[in-house]
Amino acid sequence: MATELDELIGFLSSPSPQEARKSIIEALVNLSQVPKLGEFIIQKGGIEKSMELIGGQVQILNQLLTLLIVNLTQSDLGVKRLLQEADKLEGLYVRKLVRLFSKASEGVEDYYEHVASILVNVTQRESGRRLILDPKKGLLKQILPHSDSTSLVRRKGVISTVRNCCFEAENELASILSVSQYLWPALLLPLAGKQIFRKEDTSKMPLELANPLSHERESEGESCIRIEAAEALYLIARHEGGRKALWSVNGPRILQIGYEDEEDHEVMEAYERLGSLLVNEGIVHES
Repeated sequence: MATELDELIGFLSSPSPQEARKSIIEALVNLSQVPKLGEFIIQKGGIEKSMELIGGQVQILNQLLTLLIVNLTQSDLGVKRLLQEADKLEGLYVRKLVRLFSKASEGVEDYYEHVASILVNVTQRESGRRLILDPKKGLLKQILPHSDSTSLVRRKGVISTVRNCCFEAENELASILSVSQYLWPALLLPLAGKQIFRKEDTSKMPLELANPLSHERESEGESCIRIEAAEALYLIARHEGGRKALWSVNGPRILQIGYEDEEDHEVMEAYERLGSLLVNEGIVHES
């Protein structure tokens, strides 16, 4: 098997007809689901070769390469290789993927939607979270607008990525809050329920929250997204600066109304856990 894999990986970067290359990448996607084979593909330069090819003109190949990288970054070694740790070009691959993810049109075929899953894998590692949160690189700002995508893969991946990044809130709260214009809609709107908010509530919110909450809208139907949004807010609200920022956009009121609409018990528990951090703070704000 090792010899056959070596040949497949070698063919990956060699000139070959489109259909042949498509078959090779499909085979690698399937094989990389097996952890030991995935590790072998990584050791043989599978991530580097994939990143050289991705972004080409043949979109179906880009889609398959994205899926291959998703599989390869299930392991810590794969994440390290994608992050290019200890390399002078550290972070270049991830920046390229975010650029492709952000510029892709979400039509009938969304060829780069699974980049969202790669970002979830990357941010399970501290160095990956630091990269995404680096204000100079602006990656979080590029990712967040896709939280309201029609693609479930994109929405779930973005919220999971943000949640992972919020584990750095103790040291990186300023970086997280620096993109508040995109952060609060991404985390609060999935938890806002279906109700149209009253003007007395929306008048205390920034426009990016007030506008959507003043009209009829579809609520977030995926409970896992609502749970992870609440968990991300919890990680932010554990810190005084995070709680103050949440109150400044009338976040607790949004959560209160959303909780009234919620029917899923696990999501309700996530609301309640978050609410327990805000109760005492609310007494201070009301006094």
